[in-house]
Amino acid sequence: MGQGDGAKHDGFLGAVYDSRSTTDVAALYDKWAATYDAEMAQAGYRHPTICLALLARHLPKGTAPLLDAGAGTGLIGEWLQIMGYPRVEALDISEGMLKVAETKGCYCAFHVLALGGPLPFADDSYGGVISAGVFTSGHVGAEGLDELIRITRPGGIIVLTVKNTLWEAGFAERVAALESEGRVSRAEETEPYVSMPGETGTTPSRGLVLRVR
Repeated sequence: MGQGDGAKHDGFLGAVYDSRSTTDVAALYDKWAATYDAEMAQAGYRHPTICLALLARHLPKGTAPLLDAGAGTGLIGEWLQIMGYPRVEALDISEGMLKVAETKGCYCAFHVLALGGPLPFADDSYGGVISAGVFTSGHVGAEGLDELIRITRPGGIIVLTVKNTLWEAGFAERVAALESEGRVSRAEETEPYVSMPGETGTTPSRGLVLRVR
């Protein structure tokens, strides 16, 4: 379900930011699924590319399985397959989005689930997690980190993007606490960047790589 970070948007993107429940978010993404790829390409959506670059820098080729948490229509899954990550599972709140992702033939499993609460996966299930455009307005906050850490193997990484307003509203403090507790180390943090240069009024985000300990 990953998408860009902005302040004022029309259409589906604006409605998603204004959503107040996971049911509303899922319904909106279900309706958006058919045109999502084209609209995000037109907006110059950067999150997937930045997340892929960060993951490739910090996680060896062939690591498996990976979890694409907020897979949407499968933009990242297609590229992970090309880059040599052979087993990727898709998780998204929107069944409609995952149906589009399934047509691309790049995922080995699909999970219609929301981040932010308990996940039905065993501890240490994944070698890495990638989550583009999920930790943002109307979606998931710092409460989603603990379960991603739990399901990632020690030595594995979690690559995510975080909207600046969320980062400044407690997310940075939560990451610092997780570091001080010895649960993760901060492998990399990008400078803030605009995720959708084709949209006006955007709020910057940053890319973050956490290595699980």
